[in-house]
Amino acid sequence: MIIIVYWAKRLDTDRDISNRKDRFTPLIVGIISYFIGFLVSLILGTNDFLTALLLCYSINTGVVLLITVKWKISVHTTGLSGPVGALILLLGPTGALFGIIYPILIWSRVTLEKHTSAQAIAGGVQGFFLTVLEMYMFISLFNFNVGNLVPLTDCIWYILAIISAPVILGILSYAHMNKIVFSAAVIIGFTVFLEYAPLSASVIYILVCLTSCLISLYAGEDYEWSDVLI
Repeated sequence: MIIIVYWAKRLDTDRDISNRKDRFTPLIVGIISYFIGFLVSLILGTNDFLTALLLCYSINTGVVLLITVKWKISVHTTGLSGPVGALILLLGPTGALFGIIYPILIWSRVTLEKHTSAQAIAGGVQGFFLTVLEMYMFISLFNFNVGNLVPLTDCIWYILAIISAPVILGILSYAHMNKIVFSAAVIIGFTVFLEYAPLSASVIYILVCLTSCLISLYAGEDYEWSDVLI
């Protein structure tokens, strides 16, 4: 936060650092900071889950930096999806409940005209998947002592439950399709979840769908998702 505030003041820009090319320095500082945290945690032998998570954050920030070279992916939704992904690994459905914030944050970033819907959605999608997959990989690679993690397959279902409605609404709004197509897509998705996913993931799916719809209706005609539902 200090580097973001300092860099924004130095460049005389807003604290979101909206200009894509101005984001490189804060992202590089973030990558180095997380990696130093990982090394310190590893050397001191602190909590193994935290140690793996710090390395994960460093790499995820590096991925954001690479994407930012060409496209202004949302750091806010990436910043949300990392911790929520970690909570899913530890707490399963309880952690996944925090994913309800995801469509709300997308709406915020788009309404404030800081990102397009695609940029805001993509930040979360890559953050969720990278966090969970990397955590499993690092825990295995470093032989960390982390027990009772939620199975990887269940984690994937929880992530799909969180991202499905925003992704569907984003695609349909871009394609100028209506609520009939959205309703059909949601019903098909729910059927798949009931058949293959844990029941708790199906509940998360419905909650995120309802949240996404309520946000769209509340936002009104100026919000692109509402074009699908109204």
